[in-house]
Amino acid sequence: MEKQDSLIQLIENSIQKNWDLDAMTDYKGATLQYKDVARKIEKMHILFQFAGIKKGDKIALCGRNSANWTATFLSVITYGAVAVPILHEFKADNVHNVVNHSEARMLFVGDQVWENYNEAAMPHLEGIIELKNFDLVVSRSEKLTYAREHLNEEFGKRYPCRFRAENVSYRREDPEELAIINYTSGTTGYSKGVMLPYRSIVSNIHHIHDKVGLRAGESIVSMLPLGHIFGLVFDFLYGVTVGAHLWFLTRMPSPKIIAESFAVIRPRVIACVPLIVEKIFKKNILPKVDNKLGKLLLNLPIISDKIKEQIRHQAMEVFGSNFIEIVVGGAPFNPEVEAFLRKINFPYTIAYGMTEAAPLICHSRWDEIKYTSCGKTVANMETKVLSHDPENVPGELVCKGMNVMLGYFKNPEATAQAIDKDGWLHTGDMAIKDAQGNIFIKGRCKNMLLTASGQNIYPEEIEARLNNMAFVNESLIILSGSKLIALVYPDNEEAFAKGMDKRQLEAAIEANRVELNQSLPAYSQIAHVKLYPEEFEKTAKKSIKRYLYQDIKE
Repeated sequence: MEKQDSLIQLIENSIQKNWDLDAMTDYKGATLQYKDVARKIEKMHILFQFAGIKKGDKIALCGRNSANWTATFLSVITYGAVAVPILHEFKADNVHNVVNHSEARMLFVGDQVWENYNEAAMPHLEGIIELKNFDLVVSRSEKLTYAREHLNEEFGKRYPCRFRAENVSYRREDPEELAIINYTSGTTGYSKGVMLPYRSIVSNIHHIHDKVGLRAGESIVSMLPLGHIFGLVFDFLYGVTVGAHLWFLTRMPSPKIIAESFAVIRPRVIACVPLIVEKIFKKNILPKVDNKLGKLLLNLPIISDKIKEQIRHQAMEVFGSNFIEIVVGGAPFNPEVEAFLRKINFPYTIAYGMTEAAPLICHSRWDEIKYTSCGKTVANMETKVLSHDPENVPGELVCKGMNVMLGYFKNPEATAQAIDKDGWLHTGDMAIKDAQGNIFIKGRCKNMLLTASGQNIYPEEIEARLNNMAFVNESLIILSGSKLIALVYPDNEEAFAKGMDKRQLEAAIEANRVELNQSLPAYSQIAHVKLYPEEFEKTAKKSIKRYLYQDIKE
């Protein structure tokens, strides 16, 4: 990939160079080659022009990952409009609010989510276009209606012979120009519009290319939602700029779907949230060794290397056996699962960041990363820990550099709180940084629990250990008065398979509490466990929305 400062030039060059290569495939559906993507972009430019869309106008996209979603996004930015990707998992009211707050003139929407929305709640939209077939489902503009009805005719007039690679010619952006407004879905429940300039996207792409080094024609599976910046940049935009073949599962990536689809796709790069890797290892891999014989064999020097190689081979097969590395990001990784992955030499790594850094702050290759670390500071960025002893005493992690946002859209107060007068972006995460520059995240500043005795407790550390115990799907540690309470959503499927009733399951979870407390300091021991009847509500990054559960009592 050429070292260009222009994202749009990288996209243009890749389309021309990889004209006849496969670009995007909806799994078990249609495939677009790069020339097909270019044709869709050109038609969309004609539509925008006739509809009166101007440079800097906002265009929103909301739908599941698909080839048409990505082609539309590329059309928006190469035209000069600002893309507003919206997570399809947002509730309808939140989507309406984002569309209105962003001042979007048009909305492209997936057919699965459109039925939940109300166009009357988005009065300033001039048009709504359905992503599946690009049907105009709502038009409040005669110009837009005309443009959609005469689109093929106008395209034919412009290119009477054939649309060729040499016809692809897009504008060039300014590095500080606004490219994307990405609305966060934070654990505090308040959604803010993060303004990302082109320089932040290009900086991230160059870092990923230097660390991953994908080649044209190689496959990427896009599992992370494109409405979130991690999937948008790490999978999609990076992939397009190198001429990769992007695959969209178009459904929830369950362990079964992953095993089935990855055997066909054989991806070279896989980026996902920790929950997916943890579920696959917990259900498919660990049961084969999580018994007395398996543990014994793993610890016998003569046998263990062969056993580890067999386990590693099985784990690699689940993910298609062809990948360079699995990149885990968006939420903390379970340290016990991570320890097991290291023991079998499984090629995983961690990417740490936030929407406000588009998204990367820390990331290292799998063969460079240190256990429980999220890697070192990425290219074009600086980090520091606000602590009197950053190597031993956690403090807030702050960063500055090319990846940092312009600010929050129409919210200067929140911008001033996030970026200080010296330009440091405050992550809200507590961390330590060792002498080699490896960064270790300890937990969210706002999640830290302060006990009556003055002890600082990071609930994520306790939850990670509890989540790895039998019959626990997920957990949440809260402070109720002076006591730590564990809310546990149990693994009812596992309990049912073992013939357990509710009373026996409660006894097993209580035994977990007792066992875990034996390895915890007195001040961070769990006083009581409360079983929770359903999965905890989460953000798109699969982080639990903690604020919803803070008032639960024993």
